[in-house]
Amino acid sequence: MAEYPRWFNALQRVVDVFTTGLNVIGTLLIVAIMVLVNWDVIGRGMFNAPVSGVPEIVSMSIVAIVFLQIAQTFRKGRLTRTEAVLGFVEKRAPRLRIALELGFSLAAIALVWQILSASTPLFVKSWVRGTYEGTIGDFTAPIWPVKLIILIGCAALLVQLILYGMAALLRLLPRAIR
Repeated sequence: MAEYPRWFNALQRVVDVFTTGLNVIGTLLIVAIMVLVNWDVIGRGMFNAPVSGVPEIVSMSIVAIVFLQIAQTFRKGRLTRTEAVLGFVEKRAPRLRIALELGFSLAAIALVWQILSASTPLFVKSWVRGTYEGTIGDFTAPIWPVKLIILIGCAALLVQLILYGMAALLRLLPRAIR
């Protein structure tokens, strides 16, 4: 395990607490959706009274859950990656693996920044226009909360990627410079 400066470890802890909080909210949303779907199925089957808006709520919640949990997924190393190639490289050239991780983080930062930049106007538009999902008279829900969660999730992932890149850079730097 690499040693990092105290300031970096402190920053990582603060970001990890926030990321973990988002993950917990995503997990609670999963539980709420499970309860809602079961309630709808029971209501539909036993009482011929389905819950209005369940398909809309579930579809919006799936997006919210993904973005609430993506930063934690990355932080825990659970995103899909080719560990076999990285392990092969690490055995022969450990610093090359670190350089590849730095390159990965820079490319991922650029990608997530693009998603964040493209999603910001969509959030503003949904907020200003009061865009909703559903059918008037049956069920409607504003979509801006989901658009906001997308922004928050992208920002949290972006911060985790920056920290990952900084950690790789710190491991590449000679100890005297850190």
